Amino acid sequence: MDAVERPTFETNEARSVYQYVERHGTAARHRARAATELDTDEFREAVEHLLSKGYLADDGGTLSLALDVGSIETYENGSVTYTIRPARPDDFEGLVEAIRNVSDESTYVVAESVAEQLLYEDAVTRHNTVQSRVFFVATVDDEVVGWCHLDLPQLDKLRETAQLTVGVVSAYRGQDIGSQLIERGIEWARANGYRKLYNSVPATMEPALAFLEDHGWNTEGIRRNHYTVGDEQVDEVMMAYTFD
Repeated sequence: MDAVERPTFETNEARSVYQYVERHGTAARHRARAATELDTDEFREAVEHLLSKGYLADDGGTLSLALDVGSIETYENGSVTYTIRPARPDDFEGLVEAIRNVSDESTYVVAESVAEQLLYEDAVTRHNTVQSRVFFVATVDDEVVGWCHLDLPQLDKLRETAQLTVGVVSAYRGQDIGSQLIERGIEWARANGYRKLYNSVPATMEPALAFLEDHGWNTEGIRRNHYTVGDEQVDEVMMAYTFD
């Protein structure tokens, strides 16, 4: 299932099973059946329907969302070999840690809110009739060292724009990991018909602003004194990437 595809359901049973798995990220079949209070035949038919539509995947009895968001790619830069791939449910803790690592040191407010949302919802991927989110991660020896996040509204009037955040933990900067991550996010959005990406950054994050500008982003607006960082009021710089 593509992340831009709005899920539709032919039965209430299928909707119930999908919603349970979507809210939890992954779910054992027996737990999903118990939670949805379906009998064995109803549950089996609902799961088979969701599997046939490509909405869910079944890995040895564990159900998860079957989102097709791209391939796994490996890069080498000097002594560092890293992989960029779609995030998986088992990346949850590493992903939150990486986002917090970056936001704690640089007041990346939007990224901080993404981490808090992940913790609140306890799921890496969301895909429902209201919102979707996609994560790409950069890993070194299976450790998450960077991310690119796309927040994808499902409302018709907002479905051609998406919010993007990107970051790399300090120990792995200067290896082109951030550039590969943001390009992966941009190309995914381009391939899926988006016309605009946006990102909001405190004006004090000058390296982040320069990084976005180097990758084709432009300042779309400034909100004066939008953030309070410590005792200081800081402007918000609203950046945008527009597809031709």
